[in-house]
Amino acid sequence: MSDHISGQDRPDPKRDFFVNVHDTVREIPTGRVTSYGAIAKYLGAARSSRMVGWALNGASEKVAAHRVVNRLGELSGRKAFPTPDTMQERLQAEGVPVKNHCIVNFEKYFWDPSIECSDVVELA
Repeated sequence: MSDHISGQDRPDPKRDFFVNVHDTVREIPTGRVTSYGAIAKYLGAARSSRMVGWALNGASEKVAAHRVVNRLGELSGRKAFPTPDTMQERLQAEGVPVKNHCIVNFEKYFWDPSIECSDVVELA
């Protein structure tokens, strides 16, 4: 399998889970968000949303971790950023409305890798 997603192949489940999380997050388009659980489900580890959060904690700037929120659209990972407002500021700069640390109209901005990357091969 390939080392990236980009509409070609799903991440190789034999690769490091954190690397697969980072690759998936890099695919989230500007101005869209997804949830920890949606990434976990896409990677074939539906009950591992907390591990997705751990994978993003301290990720490089090349990984748009600010685009990953909890299942309710809340900026639950905001304290892992340089300031508690950094996550909100980055999202708003991309056109994603945030109020009281929560995405406004979350469903409109939600990007589901299992749907958006539906043309990829299923994990065995």
